Amino acid sequence: MLSRRLRSPAAWSETVDWFAILTAASLPWSTSLAAIFNTLMLLCMLPFLDVRAFLQFLKRPICIAPIALVLLALVGTLWSDASWGARFYAVNPTVKLLVLPVLLYHFERSSRGRWVFVAFLVSCALLSVMSWLVAFYPDLSIKSDRVERGIFVKNYIDQSQEFTLCAVGLAYPIVMLLREKRYRLAGLLTALALSFFVNMVFVIVSRTALVTIPVMFGVFALLHLRWRSIAIISAALLVGAALAWQVSPQLRRTADTFASDYTRYVEKGEPTSMGLRIEFWRKSIGFFAEAPIKGHGTGSTRGLFEKVATPADQHRASSEVIGNPHNQTLNVAVQWGVIGVVVLYAIWILHLLLFRGDGLANYVGLLVVVQNVFTSLFNSHLFDFHEGWMYVIGVGVAGGMVIRAQQAETKMGEAGS
Repeated sequence: MLSRRLRSPAAWSETVDWFAILTAASLPWSTSLAAIFNTLMLLCMLPFLDVRAFLQFLKRPICIAPIALVLLALVGTLWSDASWGARFYAVNPTVKLLVLPVLLYHFERSSRGRWVFVAFLVSCALLSVMSWLVAFYPDLSIKSDRVERGIFVKNYIDQSQEFTLCAVGLAYPIVMLLREKRYRLAGLLTALALSFFVNMVFVIVSRTALVTIPVMFGVFALLHLRWRSIAIISAALLVGAALAWQVSPQLRRTADTFASDYTRYVEKGEPTSMGLRIEFWRKSIGFFAEAPIKGHGTGSTRGLFEKVATPADQHRASSEVIGNPHNQTLNVAVQWGVIGVVVLYAIWILHLLLFRGDGLANYVGLLVVVQNVFTSLFNSHLFDFHEGWMYVIGVGVAGGMVIRAQQAETKMGEAGS
């Protein structure tokens, strides 16, 4: 029985599916487990990989763009002034993009893409429960520091990204179920979506999530709702937001930090969260202007910040040194100039265009890209481990499902004619 499965391409393909599912399920909890399952997934693809078909698939623009960014990072090591260790360390965040074409290729052929989405959703739902437990019983957290309330693993930014994607991602199936008059299941999913929002309102939420949630809901509404429904739901959301503002001190404190952080930075130069971002962006634009075409090279960012830091006053934002300017575009622009920015935006645009149709896969894929684009205004989320893998898995699985559906429609059209 075992030897038969080892010789079966279908069995190996099923194993790849399961490791993809386990990768998605483990991502909210553990970077190590996600990396292990992802490696096993890639290894299980090798025995029966159709190399010719795979290489042909890689010629598609949706595959060429992410591969081009990795190659640019490698080539960019040649003109960087950083140490070789720093150069190759800076290449590492881009390597995950090589998995994206692999997932697109596999899930074009697999029918289990939805299982990956369900695994991630269930895992995040369990994490939400754990977040509430940690909020009331902080000793349950496995983090050494207990500064972030309600965080069992990782940090509040990663958790907010997950909960936001799940909550807004459930909007599409809820609407579809309501149109089919399947009210019980729609009610269950609505309760699950609300549970994510309630957690963010009363436990902890990142400011990036507060900014991107309205954008993501706006994309959903414009694509999938009628104008009357948009008006009704918008009014309900405004009422809900006003109510949440009144009853949640945590939400008010998070929102208030926008103004207080900016004021303290402008008036006193304090290294507040927002003040540091403004300082990083201002300096990064200057670095980009010095080498606008090909940038300063891979891994050069920290050295550039060190040169312009003001160590005389260590308590001011201007003294901070960092290797990540907390903006994806500037992160790329400083290292690889306009060439890198063109490649980065090609990735986002090509993947947005991939998800132009209807259906769950198109909606999930579009939402993943939109979330990454807008959160990357405040962070380098395509290069960050957690958010970067959310993008790779989400676009890879959803994109493969979309390509599979397009091919099925083409075959049906050819058969009908």
